[in-house]
Amino acid sequence: MALAISKTKKDLIDVARQLFAKKGVENTTMNDIAEASHRGRRTLYTYFRSKQDIYKAVIESELSVLYARLEEVVRREIRADEKLLLLAFTRLNAIKEVVTRNGTLRADFFRDIWQVENVRKEFDKNEIHYLESILQDGLDKGVFQMADVRKTAELLHYAFKGLEVPVIRGTMKLDYNKKEDRDIISNLVFKGLYND
Repeated sequence: MALAISKTKKDLIDVARQLFAKKGVENTTMNDIAEASHRGRRTLYTYFRSKQDIYKAVIESELSVLYARLEEVVRREIRADEKLLLLAFTRLNAIKEVVTRNGTLRADFFRDIWQVENVRKEFDKNEIHYLESILQDGLDKGVFQMADVRKTAELLHYAFKGLEVPVIRGTMKLDYNKKEDRDIISNLVFKGLYND
């Protein structure tokens, strides 16, 4: 029974995501979601108190896709510097895929930036933790040298976060498979701007 309930909730979230992407959050009603999912309003309200509640669940489900991609990278047995680069490119590509699947940055789906940022707090905290573990591993193995692992992880997180919009919009194209793109990020992150 629990499996059927979680599948129903997952289906409702997926239908809501599609409707939000197509019609916008403001123009989608709980009734629209119930009808499109071929379930009654009573079933919908069993799982979600309001449209905001289901909107939050949609954002959380999209972030879970990002978590899975980042965790794959963190678990890989590769040098810390390569893992850090792979994490940066993976997160940017995964975020671009989420936005593409749900419309554009100008779409109504993403207009409530405060709601998105509020739900994203946990994701950001986890990403900083992933970065810390990679940096600490690199520090322990003599690959990196830094005074404050936590602060460095936070700075990298916000630097990567700042690249999201230009990458999503296509004004900045970064491809992990292109050596020159990896070199640009690698040189900036690992070597800085100074000439040794």
